[in-house]
Amino acid sequence: MQTPHLKEIISSLPETPGIYKYFDKDGTLIYIGKAKSLKKRVSSYFNKNHHDSRKTEMLVSRICNIEFTLVETEIDALILENSLIKKYKPKFNISLRDDKTYPFICVKQERFPRIFPTRNHIKDGSEYFGPYASGNMMYTILDLIKTIYPLRNCNFNLSEKNINEFKFKTCLEFDIGNCKAPCVGLMKEEEYSQNIKNIKSILRGNLGEVKTHLRQFMQAAAEELKFEDAARYKRKLDALENYQGKSSIVSSILNDVDVFSVVSDEKFAFINYLKVSNGIIIQTQTFEVKKKMEETDAELLSFAIAEVRDEYHSTSKEIIVPFELDWSTEKIEITVPKAGDRKKLLDLSLKNALYYKKDKLTKYEAVNPELKVDRVLTQMKNDLRLKDLPHHIECFDNSNLQGTNPVSACVVFKDAKPSKKDYRIFNVKTVEGPDDFATMEEVIYRRYKRLLEEEQPLPNLIIIDGGKGQLSSAISSLVKLNLYGKIPVIGIAKRLEELYYPDDEFPLYLDKKSETLRIIQHLRDEAHRFGITNHRNRRSKNTFVTELENIKGIGPETAKMLLKELKSVKKIQEASMELLTDIIGAAKAKLVKDYFQQ
Repeated sequence: MQTPHLKEIISSLPETPGIYKYFDKDGTLIYIGKAKSLKKRVSSYFNKNHHDSRKTEMLVSRICNIEFTLVETEIDALILENSLIKKYKPKFNISLRDDKTYPFICVKQERFPRIFPTRNHIKDGSEYFGPYASGNMMYTILDLIKTIYPLRNCNFNLSEKNINEFKFKTCLEFDIGNCKAPCVGLMKEEEYSQNIKNIKSILRGNLGEVKTHLRQFMQAAAEELKFEDAARYKRKLDALENYQGKSSIVSSILNDVDVFSVVSDEKFAFINYLKVSNGIIIQTQTFEVKKKMEETDAELLSFAIAEVRDEYHSTSKEIIVPFELDWSTEKIEITVPKAGDRKKLLDLSLKNALYYKKDKLTKYEAVNPELKVDRVLTQMKNDLRLKDLPHHIECFDNSNLQGTNPVSACVVFKDAKPSKKDYRIFNVKTVEGPDDFATMEEVIYRRYKRLLEEEQPLPNLIIIDGGKGQLSSAISSLVKLNLYGKIPVIGIAKRLEELYYPDDEFPLYLDKKSETLRIIQHLRDEAHRFGITNHRNRRSKNTFVTELENIKGIGPETAKMLLKELKSVKKIQEASMELLTDIIGAAKAKLVKDYFQQ
């Protein structure tokens, strides 16, 4: 049965890969699972009837809390699930009888290196690539490598002395083309070493070269009408296209390390901790810290590292962090990685911290909507370099069709939400033809002159839909009203969504995913929609009036009277003589009726 607490957790789960942990009422970990989509997998436990599985039914009945960790791929989820089950041995998980390790590809440290799969990591200077959660995928890569770069698979000591003394003979592998016989000097060490270099590049995920070779082999085989060979190369190419490289969950070069990341806002900080032991993540946790004295991220992280390492009894000699910290110790190495396995682990930690922050803030804002308003407005203030929070924003957009019936729309947002009762439409009075600049100047002047006369509150920000030209026109009117400098004003251009400021030569570009930019786009789109709708209505009404004015003896006022009562020309055409007489009198009613009958 889902409690309100569990429903809240499940509703906030993302549809991304990860592992989930179930806890009972005593806080004991009772189950660990993996999922391609956390939301779908965890929801299935509570949405299905489990009468056919007594064990699952009992598990679900004991779940009182759920924790989860995000990863990049389903394979990462499988590996992390495996490592956590080995460490915690939850009651409802299957017991792993053997201490299985995942396979690696070894490039042996020797002259004319061999390449082979192994589960044993020996520290003899050899390089190990992996791990591979799928043995089939690992052997596919090995098969591809051997097809492109023939290598030896014997374990002879190919020293220069042994080769020069002809201690070896060519074997069947040479006869069938799988090896170029470096054992008898038919392949030089330089060529072999270059092949090994290329292979290492492939194993690190640089697959472009091998794909090119496979396409060349496939094309050559097809041209020679060797379609079976071409199909074989095609299958290899498809497998390579679907190949997922090394997991970020396990590292062959990292032993015991602690990984910390932090994300924060003005009130809260969220710190994620990953503990890596023997190259495998064995602990994940995210903590929430409420700021009290505007602490920096570095101060919060330094405090958290000491507290968390003490709580988890960590003795790791290396700590991975996202930036330099203002403290050091001889016994512990502080690392700020830029690339490689350490950077992958740091990115995974940061991903979990960011999601935890987003989830927590969403819950807080659902309970207290004012928190969201304050956060969004503060973000806008910072992004747009404003002095005050933009509680009241007004946006203007012009609409006309081939210069006819020009109108300008003003939409109003209060606390980042549309205030439709404050929307205004302006029928342009002084501008002839399609002149956006003059139209904007007139409308801005009329709008704020009236607000000043009526002593109504002025906005905290004005947004002009257009580039520098429209912005300059708006500023001209603000200068006339002595408002320039008192109200911030910016323009937004449609082409690259760039923001223009008065007297600033270069535009401002916000992140395309920025909440500030989304709100500005919403304002711009709403102004465009409101303006177009009213422009169409006005143009349509004027078209109808023009048609009625074609009737000899019917003037503009009579036409408007008819439209006001009957709403459309079609209804006027269908109206009875009696109804028309009631509206405009018998003489004019006869003129209208005769016109439509003809």
